[in-house]
Amino acid sequence: MSYLSDLDTSKQYKAKVKKTKRLTPTNVEEIREIQLEINSPEFKVEVDQSFGVLVYHKSDFGNTYHHRLYSVADIPEHSTGKSLITMLVKRCFYVDDFSGEMYPGIGSNYLCDRHEGDEITVTGPFELPFKVPDDKNANMILIGMGTGIAPFRAFIKHVYSQEKEWKGKIRLFYGAKSGLELLYLNDKDGDLTNYYDKGTFEAFHALSARPHWQDPILLDQAIEQRAEEILEMLGSANTYIYIAGYEKVKEKLNKAFISILGSKEKWENRKAELIAGKKWAEVIY
Repeated sequence: MSYLSDLDTSKQYKAKVKKTKRLTPTNVEEIREIQLEINSPEFKVEVDQSFGVLVYHKSDFGNTYHHRLYSVADIPEHSTGKSLITMLVKRCFYVDDFSGEMYPGIGSNYLCDRHEGDEITVTGPFELPFKVPDDKNANMILIGMGTGIAPFRAFIKHVYSQEKEWKGKIRLFYGAKSGLELLYLNDKDGDLTNYYDKGTFEAFHALSARPHWQDPILLDQAIEQRAEEILEMLGSANTYIYIAGYEKVKEKLNKAFISILGSKEKWENRKAELIAGKKWAEVIY
């Protein structure tokens, strides 16, 4: 696994903000969709890659560059030496463990505050572990939380627009605090619902029982409710599992898969097979 500090940021490009819009209502956490234009033929990011954003930051410890990675949230457009890429950004805050004070996240707040026409610095591209299987009969279980929907949105659109006659099952499980935060799966911005008429694609929502509290999102329950089908898919040697989201969801997912397979040993063995066969990939933050 690569760490941010290990990534080569020597190649930097200027990106202009072409569009920025808030996807979530004002009464829930802010998530923005931002479209960037990079006027350089050398920069070309694809759906199975990420890119970095560099932010110049002044702190008590001196001036530094803050580097964060983002996935593309739509199929990138390339023409005449230019690239158009779309990203999702959630405005984040963190609490200092010592003082208890809340501080704005550097990268997310910087990006959410940009306006059309502003320039930012991007790096990359960098490889993502999510690869489209060569076999069009392969099954995929995609599990995303929050802005973890971004790589899968681009991924699914690529599969159905570029990979003709996809025959394998694609099951997307997406968690959000409330229906208002179901990005790309709602009435307003629901372009992923365009694929509901595909016989191989289904999406399932998981919401928090009490969205205004800190109750967990019931993603594990949504998966267990499809236990019969998930068990059938896990019984196939041609099934892939891709996960993008928060660190805290991993334990719940393990419990769900243990329940579906019937024992911890069976799940650990099956997961080891997936990892060994390069059919398990995760981006956890």
